[in-house]
Amino acid sequence: MPPTLTPLRGLSKSPHVLQPRLFVITRAASVPPSARAVRFFHRQRSDCHSPAMDPLTDPKKPRRFAPLGAAGAERDGAAVPAPKLVGVVFDVDGTLCLPQNYMFAEMRAALGIQKPTDILDHIYSLPEGAPQTEAMDKIRDIERRAMRNQQPQRGLVELMDYLDQRGVRKGICTRNFETPVSHLLTTFLPATKFHPIITRDFRPPKPDPAGILHIASQWSVSPTPFPAPSRFDAESEPTADSDGTAPMAGLLPLIMVGDSIDDMTAGHRAGAATVLLVNEANAELATHEHTDLCIKRLDDLIGVLEKGFVGQIGQGDEEPDTKAQAEEALRR
Repeated sequence: MPPTLTPLRGLSKSPHVLQPRLFVITRAASVPPSARAVRFFHRQRSDCHSPAMDPLTDPKKPRRFAPLGAAGAERDGAAVPAPKLVGVVFDVDGTLCLPQNYMFAEMRAALGIQKPTDILDHIYSLPEGAPQTEAMDKIRDIERRAMRNQQPQRGLVELMDYLDQRGVRKGICTRNFETPVSHLLTTFLPATKFHPIITRDFRPPKPDPAGILHIASQWSVSPTPFPAPSRFDAESEPTADSDGTAPMAGLLPLIMVGDSIDDMTAGHRAGAATVLLVNEANAELATHEHTDLCIKRLDDLIGVLEKGFVGQIGQGDEEPDTKAQAEEALRR
């Protein structure tokens, strides 16, 4: 049976969460820029020395989650208990199914644009009405043809079964439109529930973190704000990343799994840990400042979660060689 489209009720009144009627496969109007959500968590400031930063809420420390397996919990010798993982958000093309990157060249050809112009940014820059509708129909036709050749990623079913057994929630945040998403879930994961499913109609799309923040709100999860920075401690002030993106609002007990820079950046800016499904085309993202961990197969994540997730960002001198990590993953 195809995924059920059920209304979502009791929406948050947070400024970065959509208010119109939403469905599990989401159609929605635009939302305010996520920077408003970021500022919300930094309104309160202290004129006194702030207490020592909790290692679990310090953005400069590696992300950690408590082991999901009993054996991993026994081996976990952390002085401060790591937070429990609540849910995992997945991208679709290149993550749940094998990459179909040829689509992007076809889309740009159909729209008459070249790299590095973003496809969705170009469409939304067109006059509203017929020009946008015609352009969107062109790329949807390409996606419909491509979905007939969808192939599942290795370890797809095994990871979903594991997350269900451990009671970990699953959501989707994708730039695809709903038809190929429904086709993939119906074909390869008919018994697996993802909720909510954020598709292209949710705006702004990735790399903006709004979609992931919306999923978190539906799971009743809020970012853990960073301690208010002291006026005497300039280094505790959240700063933009080296690429100029806004600082994260706080830390979420979530993981974003994807294969693109949009996935890593959206997850990082939302405050989620990020996992790159590495392949030959995206191996350079292994060392990106928004990437916490690399895996080659989806079910590689099972062992990581059983023993306790530890990310790479913020490990300083002890930071692993993530390029070597990616190369090793590609050899497996």
